[in-house]
Order: sequence, then C-alpha cells, then structure tokens
Amino acid sequence: MPIVLAAVVVDVIGFGIVMPVLPGLIVEIGHVTLPQATRIAGWMLAAFALAQFFAGPVLGNLGDRFGRRPVLMLAMLAYALDYALMAWAPTLAWLFLGRLVAGVAGASFGPAGAVIADVTPPERRAAGFGLLGACFGIGFIIGPALGGLVATFGHRAPFVAAAALAALNAAAMFLFLPETLRPENRRPFVLRDAHVIGAFRPLFAAGRAAPLLVAWFVWQVGGVVYPAVWSFWATIRFGWSATQIGWSLAWVGLLQLIVQVTLTARTVRRLGERTTAVLGLACSAATLLAYAFTTQGWQVYAFFLVGCLGALAWPAMNGLLSRLVDAQRQGALQGGLGSLNSVAAIIGPLLAAQSLAWGAARGFDGLAFLIAGVLIGVAALIVALLVPTLRAPDGDSA
Repeated sequence: MPIVLAAVVVDVIGFGIVMPVLPGLIVEIGHVTLPQATRIAGWMLAAFALAQFFAGPVLGNLGDRFGRRPVLMLAMLAYALDYALMAWAPTLAWLFLGRLVAGVAGASFGPAGAVIADVTPPERRAAGFGLLGACFGIGFIIGPALGGLVATFGHRAPFVAAAALAALNAAAMFLFLPETLRPENRRPFVLRDAHVIGAFRPLFAAGRAAPLLVAWFVWQVGGVVYPAVWSFWATIRFGWSATQIGWSLAWVGLLQLIVQVTLTARTVRRLGERTTAVLGLACSAATLLAYAFTTQGWQVYAFFLVGCLGALAWPAMNGLLSRLVDAQRQGALQGGLGSLNSVAAIIGPLLAAQSLAWGAARGFDGLAFLIAGVLIGVAALIVALLVPTLRAPDGDSA
C-alpha cells in the first residue's frame, strides 16, 4: 500500500500542477477571450472523459488478468508522454489530442483502487480507500501550489514539470511496486466484459446496489464542477492570478487531507458507511451553494472548512460498493466505477462550463456551482432514503 499510495501522490501532483495555468494557456494558444476559453475547456475535459470511459473497464479487466503492476506502469508512461506533448502543443487541436491520451492513462486510478482492495479485508476497505483519498489530497496540496509558482516561467512550464514527475512515477513503480493480485485470483480477459455494462455485471446482479450507483453518478456529475471551472470562475469573479488559484486549490487539498487522515476511519466506525456518505455529500452540497453567491475571495477559504467534509463520501461509498463483489472482480469493479465517473465527467464539464459562461454573460457567474450543489444534494437524499444498510462481517452496521 505505501508504494501505490506514493505513486498516486505523484500522479495527482502532475494533474494539479497544470490546473492554475490552463485558462491562460487556452487563451494564448486559441487567441480567444476568457469566457470562450471556459467553453473550450469544457469540451477538452469531456474529450478526456470520453477516452477514460472506454479505457476504464479495459484497464480494470487487464489488471484482473495480468496484474496491477504492469497496467499502472504503462499508464504512467503514457501520462509522461502526454504532458510532454501538451508542453509543446502549438494549437488547440494538439491540446485536445493530449487530453485524449491523458484520458486513457487516467483510467489507472481504477487499478490503483484494486490494489487497495487486494491487500485489505472487506471490513477495512473504506479506511483503505480513505488513505487513497488522502493521497489525492496531498497531491492537491503540492500540485496546484507548485503549478502556480512554476507558472512564473510561462504557461507551458508546469507541463514540463508534470511530464518529469510522471516519468519518475513510472520508474518508481518499476523498481519498488510488487504485484498484489495472487495468481489464483486472476481471470481470463474477456472482451465482452471490457466495457461499462460488463464491468458492472456483478453489481447489477445485486439489486441493492442500484440506488447507490445512481447516487454515485449524480454526485460525480456535480463534483466535476471543481476541475471543470474553478480556475475560470476564480479568474472571472475575483480576478485571481495563476499563483492565487494554485494556493486556493492547495487549501482545498490540505483540508481534504486532514479529513481523510483524521476523520474517515473514526467516522465510518462510529456512524457506518451509509451515514458517513450522507454527511459528506450534504456538506459538499452546502458549500457549493455558498460558492454560488460568495462575493469575497476570503469566503472561499472559510466555506471550505465545511466543504472539506465532502471528502468522507468517496471512501464510504466505495467501501459499500467494494463489498458487493468478490475478490476476483475488484479490478473490474474499480474499472467500472472509473467508466461511470467518465460518463459523469463527459456531462459534468459541459454542463459546468456552459452554465458558467452563460451565467457570466448575464451577470451571475455562480450558476455552475448552484447547479452542482443541487445535484449533490439530490445524491445525499438518494443515499439517505434508498440505500439499504449493509452488515459488516463483525456484525456492525455499515
């Protein structure tokens, strides 16, 4: 676990490091205004998600056949090539191509989650996924802050740094990451299973999972608002520079890390996975609704003191889902969840970017956050009212 968690940290640093400069880079390369760049970024993120949609179950099933290690290493090498391509890209078309490559490589988060499932017992998987989320938080502390600082050397400098980090990540996994999938738990790669329907076949067989899957999807559609429009919204509403955007994202990552490390395991033990998920979703929804109407930059930092509790939702919901499938299909589950996230990430950025641009043109640039808050609030209600209580192996409710 420590090795794959460290790899996830480096991976997320590479992603976060480019976020503060993306608005300026699109404006520079495309010769467009900032509102136009917002719409372009939405389509760019949708292209990323479309590639990930097809790659997620393929990588998950390949991980179940050949093991997690080779899949993760190849994905990181693809990331390194992608960032190098984007650092060079002379036109928007090349940026779009880079996002397609990154979408395929980004499906590696599923095999990483499968590693956690391989090495932890079912009753402790929520805590294990919480550590994975904590690593995401660490990466989001370092990445955006570093991106904002490196941006002083130009809009392309963070992409060069991200390419170097991804290559280092691949080398570290080659040298130190052991294989976690036992030979007796491997299964043949079947093409008909390597798509989103096949990936979710184990969950469809368990009817109890249906409401949770719906809630997961709605939550993901709303949650995509952060990577989709945060940098653009902060620039439009507050006039923030790349460095200021980087520090705000680092604040988000810091608070999420604190929640994941100090609260996730305790909250799940005390409240159970379902109640923990409802709490996280409700706090996230309330914060997004507050962002829609905030008027001062300092309020962003204050509101996320509540919003950071949204970090509880991911490990709690993932822990519930992981206990619905057997050990041989954890990779398929994670790949399927990755594909479901990708469907949401196709819809979410388009919805967020278009609503931000549409609302900004009419004097209300908080529309994207208003819509996202309502969606995540609906997800919280679904989990609270329709998801059944599961029983952990020790008899505690979950």
